[in-house]
Amino acid sequence: MKEIRNTTQGPLRVPLPRGKTLHLPPRQTGRVAPAALEHPPLKKLLEAGQLEVLGDAEQEGRRPLKSERGPVDSRGHGHSNVVHPSGDR
Repeated sequence: MKEIRNTTQGPLRVPLPRGKTLHLPPRQTGRVAPAALEHPPLKKLLEAGQLEVLGDAEQEGRRPLKSERGPVDSRGHGHSNVVHPSGDR
């Protein structure tokens, strides 16, 4: 992923491929796919100086996949043995 920054004083709506939009507040950063940097409307914002590419975004803040997580701690809220009625009432 590439990290981009809004260099303007106002919020930007950054058009992305496949009809998606990234909303960036003033002076904030966002992540886009490297292929998105070739999208003509986004290129136009880069050339105008409204956006700048900071480089590769770090993967440190990435949330782990379910398969990468450790075992679940069962000391929290346990299962109750309450049977809820069902069927016609």
